[in-house]
Amino acid sequence: MLNLKTARAIGISVPPALLARWPLGTRQRVWLDVLLYSGLRRGDAVRYGRQHVRNGVGCIKTEKSQYKVAATVPVLPILQETLEAGPCGEMTFIVGEKGKPLTKESFGNLFKKACVQAGVLGSAHGVRKIAAATAANNGATTAQLKALFGWTSDQMAEIYTKTADRDRLGREAGHMLENAERTSIPSPTRPVRALGRKPQ
Repeated sequence: MLNLKTARAIGISVPPALLARWPLGTRQRVWLDVLLYSGLRRGDAVRYGRQHVRNGVGCIKTEKSQYKVAATVPVLPILQETLEAGPCGEMTFIVGEKGKPLTKESFGNLFKKACVQAGVLGSAHGVRKIAAATAANNGATTAQLKALFGWTSDQMAEIYTKTADRDRLGREAGHMLENAERTSIPSPTRPVRALGRKPQ
């Protein structure tokens, strides 16, 4: 069973099994795409709705900051498509089986169950990590990640930017390992003595 952490480590944004099990038009797909394309924590994701979106940009004050810091995230076309397919609630995009809002605890449990049903081990927080890694790998700066994910310090954002920078620099430097002319190590200019005891 694939783990979301493993998927992130090997560069898979979202396991295909999760997308196949929960296609457009299912509430589980709404759950997944809201988490993935907003980057919100589950406590904010369950409150996120149409009232937070203006001119195609979502803005919601985060629970962890005691509602003092806002996360600002454009509603991407891929998320808009999912929201239009629904099902969504009147005040929140994420809803339960009866179309009612969920608490963050019940949502966390239901999302884990949805992952297991798709053959994936994962959590709402794991999807948030995938979102942060994806943004950093696409070139997001520390300041941009803070704005997207509602972080107040550089520490968390830099975990993702440093990892992305290391990966990018490794890829860029890879050609330096190549010996295009296939030359060998030069032979020594002085005579080489046989192995054994040194002459007395």
